[in-house]
Amino acid sequence: MDHDENEDNEQKLFSLKEAESARRELEPVLIEAMENRGKVVELDDQLSAVANRILMMGGITIEYERVARVRSEHNRLLTQIKDALDRIHATGCVVKDLDSGLLDSPAILKNEEVYLCWRVGEDRIRFYHRQDEGFSGRKPIDPEDTGPKHPIQ
Repeated sequence: MDHDENEDNEQKLFSLKEAESARRELEPVLIEAMENRGKVVELDDQLSAVANRILMMGGITIEYERVARVRSEHNRLLTQIKDALDRIHATGCVVKDLDSGLLDSPAILKNEEVYLCWRVGEDRIRFYHRQDEGFSGRKPIDPEDTGPKHPIQ
C-alpha cells in the first residue's frame, strides 16, 4: 500500500469549529438534495401508476413523450442527489439520513471517536454521539448549552 492509498482510507477528524464551518457550507447542498429526494418520490409514484395501468389493462395506450419526460426528470434528479451526497462525503462529513437531514462529522471528544451531530433546522452543532450509536444516542457537547439563543416557536 502506498502513502496516497493510506491517506484515502483515513477518516478526517473535525474540530467543532471545522465541523461548524463545513456545516454552514454544506447546509444548502443538503437541503437541495432533500428537496430533490421529495421530487423523486413524487415521480416514482407517477411512474408506478403508469406501470400499474399497463399491467392492469394489458398494454393500454400511454403518452410515451410524457412518460419519457418524467423518466428523464427522475434520472436528472437522482444524478443531482448523488452529486450532492458525493460533494458532502468528499469533505469527510457523512449524511446519516437524507429524509430528516442528519449530518455527522467525525471527531475526537474526551479521547473517544464520536460524530458531531447536526440536523437541518438546528441553529448549530450542539450534539454528539458515539460512532456505534445513532440519533437517539445524541448528547449535548456542552451540558450547559440550553439551546438556541432565539428559539423558533
